[in-house]
Amino acid sequence: HSGLPINMTMKPAPSGTGVVFIRTDVQGKDNKIPARYEHVVDTRMCTCVGNKDGVIVGTIEHLMAALGGMQITNIYLEVDGPEAPVMDGSAADFVSLIEKAGIEQQTTHLKAIKILKEVSFDDGKGATVSLSPADEGLTLNFMIDFPQSKAIGHQELSLKLTPESFKKSISFARTFGFAQEVEMLRSMGLGLGGTLENAVIVDGDKILSPSGVRADNEFVVHKILDAIGDLYQAGLPIIGVFSGAKSGHFHTNSLLRKLMSDPSAFQIIEL
Repeated sequence: HSGLPINMTMKPAPSGTGVVFIRTDVQGKDNKIPARYEHVVDTRMCTCVGNKDGVIVGTIEHLMAALGGMQITNIYLEVDGPEAPVMDGSAADFVSLIEKAGIEQQTTHLKAIKILKEVSFDDGKGATVSLSPADEGLTLNFMIDFPQSKAIGHQELSLKLTPESFKKSISFARTFGFAQEVEMLRSMGLGLGGTLENAVIVDGDKILSPSGVRADNEFVVHKILDAIGDLYQAGLPIIGVFSGAKSGHFHTNSLLRKLMSDPSAFQIIEL
C-alpha cells in the first residue's frame, strides 16, 4: 500500500518467542511488534499491527498465512519500512523462502488453542465469522458472493489446513480488487504499490490482469488465505472449525477478540 520498496529478513527465534516484527529503520523507540490480534491497529484493506510507541507494520496477512500454513511458530521478521513486502500478492513466495531456508524442530512442546464452544461475530451487514469445536486441526469454510461481477460471482470452499494443503491448494491465490476502487484507494494513500501483476483486478465481468486467474476459485481461496493469516495472530495454532461469509480482516480480528475475552470458549492444550 505504501508503494515503498521493502527489504525483509526472516530470522530464527527461540521457543516461546512467537512471531515478532522488528522495524530496523526505527531508532529511539520500541521497534518490536508482536504479530498478535491485540496489536492490530487497522484493518482497512489489510491487517496492520502496532505497538505503544506508534510503530506499525502493515499488510502482514499473506506472510502470516505462510507462517501459519507452514507451522512456523517462532520467528523474527526484520523489515526496513512500514509494511511486509507484497511479493506477487499471494503467499507462494514466502512458502518458497521458508522451504529454502529449512525448518528447525524445536524441543519445547507445541501448544494450541482448542475451541470448546462456538463463538461468532456478525457485523449486521451480511458478513459473519465463527469458530466452533473440532477434534483436531483447523478446518476452514468460506463463502463469497459478488452478484455485480460474473468474473467472481458466488464461490464456496472448505478445506482442512495442513502444510501440504496450504502449499498446494492455498498459497498461490493472489489478492483481488475492483477497478473502481483503485482511484479511491490511492486518494486514501493506499494501494500505491498495486499492479496488475500483484493483484487480480476485476472490472465488472472482466478480469483486467493480463495473466487472468490461477484457478477459477482463486477469489475464495485468497479469502481463506487471508483468514489463515489473521487467525494465526491468536499467537498459537487453533484447533477448531472457522467459517466465514462475506467477511474480511476486521471480522476475523473481532472474532479473535471475542474468543479471547471468554475463557470458557477455549483451552490451551499441549500437542
